[in-house]
Amino acid sequence: MTRLSGITPSGRVHVGNYLGALRRWASEGAAEDLYFVSDMHAMTTAYNPQRLRALSKEMLAVLIGSGINPRSVFVQSDIATQLSTLTWVLECTCTFGEVSRMTQFKEKSTGAKTIRLGLLTYPVLMASDILLPGADEVPVGDDQAQHVELARALARRFNTTYGEAFVVPKAVMPKVGARIRDLANPDRKMAKSTRDEAGVVFVLDEPDMIRRKFRRAVTDTADRVEYRPEHQPGVANLLEILGACTGQSPKKAAEGLGSYRVLKETVADAVIEELRDVRKRTKDLLADPAGLDRIRATGAERAAQRGAHRLASVLRLAGIG
Repeated sequence: MTRLSGITPSGRVHVGNYLGALRRWASEGAAEDLYFVSDMHAMTTAYNPQRLRALSKEMLAVLIGSGINPRSVFVQSDIATQLSTLTWVLECTCTFGEVSRMTQFKEKSTGAKTIRLGLLTYPVLMASDILLPGADEVPVGDDQAQHVELARALARRFNTTYGEAFVVPKAVMPKVGARIRDLANPDRKMAKSTRDEAGVVFVLDEPDMIRRKFRRAVTDTADRVEYRPEHQPGVANLLEILGACTGQSPKKAAEGLGSYRVLKETVADAVIEELRDVRKRTKDLLADPAGLDRIRATGAERAAQRGAHRLASVLRLAGIG
């Protein structure tokens, strides 16, 4: 059984990404699983090519530095020829109505003066990501489940119309991970693409920077360290981060912490320690560009091999191979 997950380089990897996904991928990943940097997905809105290239390289290093098997990791654009070919076949299988009613397209296009066609059609590219390697399961949150349903619909339609070629994947809900909020604004999720980075702790932040960000974290005036998300969202966020790093429930993590100052220092210490080895391994990889390129090439070759036979079958059944 193959599971597939991807992460888009819309910004630098932060502690929420690590605690909520990357750490789980590293600990639960099987030999057949695939994890990829979805750099082509980052092109659906305005972007800087040089920054995208740099972020993709950094993200690849962070994935490997997090402990994910290097043979399971690849960069999406490294198999762009295969993906683009399959995407065209699937676009000719998909309907306009199916992509135009996607929730994320509606949200991102509302009020925009211009809309890139890729924003409309990228769910079909995502379907190609899933169907090309024959993924059985795709761990997704609620916001991405609709895209997996599209992949399922296209796989069934192609199989029925032209012949059996695709595994019909299923969306699976991953174990509930840490839902990390922005330290400066706990009403919103910590996000890679946030312009104001004051409340975002990045995996590659130096310890002193991490400590400064936690010291400035928004709390309240009560100075009571209790886990009450509805009443104390900032404090609850800090306790959730601490619990995720120490393997405790947020309520348990609050025990013995008598003030917000102590809470912030304790959380900073825990995060610094949690990220210490990840940061070192990642920086070592980035310091050896040739070595990282070799790892990247190996991952791309393996990903391409996984999809080659299926793509050939699809093209033959579609009448163009």
